[in-house]
Amino acid sequence: MENYIVSARKYRPMTFDTVVGQSALTTTLKNAIRNGKLAHAYLFCGPRGVGKTTCARIFAKTINCLHPLENGEACNECESCKAFNEQRSYNIHELDAASNNSVDDIRQLIEQVRIPPQIGKYKVFIIDEVHMLSTQAFNAFLKTLEEPPRHAIFILATTEKHKLLATILSRCQIYDFNRMAVDDIVSHLAHVAAKEGISCEPAALNVIAQKADGGMRDALSIFDQVASFCQGNITYQQTIANLNVLDSDYYFRLTDYFLACGNGSPQAPKVAQQVVSENITNCILTLNEILQKGFDGQHFINGLATHLRNLLMSRDAQTVKLIEASDEIRQRYQQQAQRCTPRFLFNAMRLCNDCDLQYKQSQNKRLLVELTLIEVAQTAQGEDVPGSGRSPKKKIKPIFAGTAPKAAAPAAAKAAPTPAQESSNLVQENTAPAYQPAHQSEQPAQRIVGKTFSIRNVTKPATQQPTTATAAAIPTASATTTLPLELPSVVIVWKEFIEHLPQEDIAMAQRMKGIEPTLLEDHQTVEVIANNQMVEKELSSISPRIEGYMNKRIEGGNLKIVVRLRKTTDKKATYSNNEQFNIMCKENEALLKLQEVFGLELT
Repeated sequence: MENYIVSARKYRPMTFDTVVGQSALTTTLKNAIRNGKLAHAYLFCGPRGVGKTTCARIFAKTINCLHPLENGEACNECESCKAFNEQRSYNIHELDAASNNSVDDIRQLIEQVRIPPQIGKYKVFIIDEVHMLSTQAFNAFLKTLEEPPRHAIFILATTEKHKLLATILSRCQIYDFNRMAVDDIVSHLAHVAAKEGISCEPAALNVIAQKADGGMRDALSIFDQVASFCQGNITYQQTIANLNVLDSDYYFRLTDYFLACGNGSPQAPKVAQQVVSENITNCILTLNEILQKGFDGQHFINGLATHLRNLLMSRDAQTVKLIEASDEIRQRYQQQAQRCTPRFLFNAMRLCNDCDLQYKQSQNKRLLVELTLIEVAQTAQGEDVPGSGRSPKKKIKPIFAGTAPKAAAPAAAKAAPTPAQESSNLVQENTAPAYQPAHQSEQPAQRIVGKTFSIRNVTKPATQQPTTATAAAIPTASATTTLPLELPSVVIVWKEFIEHLPQEDIAMAQRMKGIEPTLLEDHQTVEVIANNQMVEKELSSISPRIEGYMNKRIEGGNLKIVVRLRKTTDKKATYSNNEQFNIMCKENEALLKLQEVFGLELT
């Protein structure tokens, strides 16, 4: 039986003109050969399967051709070209740096560089996967790479240029190979199929080209695989089944469900709730069908985002060429895009992108995808408002009709308030809760007492004027019972006063929390110790307010506040974490040893 040769080897380019997708680089190399301006070292870098090694071999063959053509190609008739085509040329040496990456391998290569060619002008050394060389091998290779003999030319090939030393890069002419376009791959696959006598659908070749991700070698390998599966007749359905590719028809169907919920315009008529419910249910069932076929949720959501992006590109004749799809699929994109608004597509793409970012962190990945589909469907109704962030505000509305009873209508419509009633309504808005059940609507509104109090929430009569500019808010006693005259009562009332301070005095409240009052022996004086002069001044300014509050809450009503600055002999009321730890270590030295053994740190 005849030995089978895969398409990637059988149809490997033999001339510059047959290289696919790298016309700029091949033109540069042909011009350099035709003008006789050859460098001593080249670096071919780029993704896998884009023609780096192939171009290196064609370049080595062409520069040794005895009778080159006018267009810069080899003649394929001289002895040098025949030796190369039959793989018996001694002027071309290939080294796999992945398996020959030691210093000894480079030394053997350097010894071969000294020997001049027997036939032809140059000895060409192709080092593939050059980034795999060790640092010592690179250093041993530097001098030869910088000043090789006149008959030696080096061609280095790598997929990871960033791993090469800067001293290597500076000694080479660098050629960056790009990924191949989908159209170029499809055209070459059609040429191979015609040569092999295989019938194929353009949509199937387009799927293979997209699966190859810009690499011709991968595309030809996938082509051979699909050709074996289809027995010489490559169809779209058989291709997606063999390659486990999600059919684009699912995305078109989902988009139809989205659009059925509303055409994405705020001026559009409202769609019946039952219709919205049915289409969202169809979206969830379609997702379930996709997941049952073994597709990953993140793969699906990325495909949906790409589909929405293609719809957006299809709305403009200038951007439709950015869609990598067959002509038939492009027409479907253009037809469906006419029914979508840019606002809907833009918000839907944002939702899909947010789902993709949150997918790995989500514990319930399927629920995340389902919620995204519901949000996209509701976005089509044109009611979502973009939020303050980079994604629209997410708000899921009820989607199932008839699941909740409707709220009862009010008994009678209220008359428009008179100007005299508006001021009263303003007071009620500040005092009544935001929501009140219907059965409590007849009860009088009661004031909710919180931990903060401000005179800005109190409506004063128009005739009342403040007596002085320093008339600040004074907390009132929150309990009618009085407390006995003792130190615990003073501490309790002190904390109550702090909690009832207005919002504008929050800084003073924080300082007072770190201060603990003391009741002196005369049982008439409350001493407060300030940590610095600024706090002492502030406490002295509000001490009359504190006295008034305490005298209403504590029996006797003759207490007086005395504020003084802390002395070095005074015991601190509060300690930091480090100070508390130092005090504890003085009482128990074992704590220090415990900290050293376990490497503990204070937080």
